Amino acid sequence: MVRPPRPDDDDRGQALSLVLIGVALLATMALAVATVGSQMIERSSAQVAADAAALAGVDGGRAAAAALASRNAAALVAFAMVTTASGRTVTVTVRIGDEQASATASEVP
Repeated sequence: MVRPPRPDDDDRGQALSLVLIGVALLATMALAVATVGSQMIERSSAQVAADAAALAGVDGGRAAAAALASRNAAALVAFAMVTTASGRTVTVTVRIGDEQASATASEVP
């Protein structure tokens, strides 16, 4: 036998718990998006710094590459220059935060 609902048998208070769960999920998603966005920006900045440092290194050597990396808020991690009959080729690796990027530039057309 089904008993008739009493006035105190309602679902009051359920909306508040659902709203709190929704707000918590939205906050978690916002934090995740911000973290991923920050990593993408850092990775892109590291690549720009590596490209610029490699180009500077072709003309100015390691010192120029390190200076340009530093101006782009990066640290020069590795520098290699190979000189051949056709010109110089420079490969650099830079680091910004947790991101590391490499680039190669040469005098060869």
